[in-house]
Amino acid sequence: MKKIIIATKNKGKAKDFEALFNPLGYDVLTLHDVAEEMDIEETGITFEENALLKATALANHLQTIVIADDSGLEIDALDGRPGIYSARYAGEEKSDDANIDKVLEELENVEEPNRTARFVCAIAIASPTQKTITVRGTCEGVIAKERRGNNGFGYDPIFYVPSENKMMAELSADEKGAISHRGNAIKKLSANLAELLSDK
Repeated sequence: MKKIIIATKNKGKAKDFEALFNPLGYDVLTLHDVAEEMDIEETGITFEENALLKATALANHLQTIVIADDSGLEIDALDGRPGIYSARYAGEEKSDDANIDKVLEELENVEEPNRTARFVCAIAIASPTQKTITVRGTCEGVIAKERRGNNGFGYDPIFYVPSENKMMAELSADEKGAISHRGNAIKKLSANLAELLSDK
């Protein structure tokens, strides 16, 4: 089988991509499998730019197809923050609880009609020999005033999904995958994946 690298050490994230690529004859590997410790500085100002930076740097280094993603939370009342800084919004130590506390504090005086937000995921595919592409998936929701649910990670406990009438952190992995920003980005990718990966 041909190999494709997912620029992550998150095994759960890799499983999402395995379902897509295995039927096309690709063996999905993560950074754990290729023992890469490249520290790629994410200097982009959009999710797409950061995903492309990671994917192209690794594709050129490893001389194979690499997929990278960048994702985060955009809150309308905060002019799109935390955006690309979602993982480190409350500081460099990457604390989910601290990030949530900061968001709730900033939205303390904002009532529900104005607490709209979305999760965004940009996925980039890079190859040393083929064109580089990006796709974007989103999931619309509302920032709740308190945490609820024990599943997921990041901002999931305060992200209410109206279509499901639940917090993201109350959804099962399958339920989340069906409506999530990453799930939606992967669906867009799968629509024309065979063409993108064909030799040109």
